[in-house]
Amino acid sequence: MADVAPQTVEINDGMFCSEHLKEVCSDCSFDGREENDLFYGYDFMDRAPIEPPVVTRDKDGNYQCKKHGSQGCNQCFGWKKQITRARTAAKKAGKK
Repeated sequence: MADVAPQTVEINDGMFCSEHLKEVCSDCSFDGREENDLFYGYDFMDRAPIEPPVVTRDKDGNYQCKKHGSQGCNQCFGWKKQITRARTAAKKAGKK
């Protein structure tokens, strides 16, 4: 059987595997960290993956945070802030 590229989903400009909604998913052989880092203007580095909050889909099939019911919720989908924190933690861990 030929390898099939994993299906992805975009949630507020972040890329995740469509089945498990993970930025890094070993089940799907998917790693969206590089694409997400590049989108926000960062060079790729090995960092902890970001995780979306619990999401639901609206009547049009768009993802929205369950907590606020918002498709563009920057509080829940603040990927740049989460990526920045993960990058800082990875840098600190490398210095120890």
